[in-house]
Amino acid sequence: MTEYLVCLDMDRVLVDHLSTWQFVYDRLGISNDESFELYNQGLLDEWEWIKLDLALIKSARSEPITDEHLRSIMEGMPMMLGWKGLIGHLLEQGVHVAIVSGGLQKTARDIAAQFPSEEPWRRRWGGIDRHTASEQSGGLDTQLHVFTNGWLRDSPLSSGEHTIGDFGRYQVQMDGKGSVVKMLQRRLGVSKEHTASVGDSAGDIGMFDESGCAILFNPWDDRPKDHAHHIIEEKDLNIVLNLICERFSLPKP
Repeated sequence: MTEYLVCLDMDRVLVDHLSTWQFVYDRLGISNDESFELYNQGLLDEWEWIKLDLALIKSARSEPITDEHLRSIMEGMPMMLGWKGLIGHLLEQGVHVAIVSGGLQKTARDIAAQFPSEEPWRRRWGGIDRHTASEQSGGLDTQLHVFTNGWLRDSPLSSGEHTIGDFGRYQVQMDGKGSVVKMLQRRLGVSKEHTASVGDSAGDIGMFDESGCAILFNPWDDRPKDHAHHIIEEKDLNIVLNLICERFSLPKP
């Protein structure tokens, strides 16, 4: 049986917002323009950038911003048209689906929890956390593979809530998505020819270069266009699904 893999960026692809990080900044009424500019000037690496942005988030309120508070802030994330149908239909056809994103892990895990497997939750490479599985998927693991960045839950307070760590979660490098795709291909036994990827920006070029079907969706700029096999300007993931089904000769929904 031929194995297929579809790797999905999250921000501006599954999520209809500039980014999941920006969603939090908007909710807190803060701006990360300073750290963003330092990164663009080459004065800040991605690891330091994440730490600075987490410090900014933690300083947005006089009282501690807890893990639970931050999770609640991210409720109501606007999602892209057709996101659930895209993932659900691919899984029904036996396709491996992965989220590979520099966005915040909360939203990626929420998405993944919508597609539980039949296996009990376990800690695994590319899995979700116990809390999400317990709260959203009845204690079951997800069918998806999830690779994201974000924050780490730290020490409990007297209230029972948990603080946010200083160092953050750093799984996906800005220009390192291709290495995640290659690891998935090796572990799942999927060839480059049978891999599709969907992204919106230059950060997805590495992922595109490891895929036999690279789809530039809702393009942020022109830089990745030369690396894409298909370009979709319309913000509708149903178009992406039909394209992948055609490319891999899968039944359409």
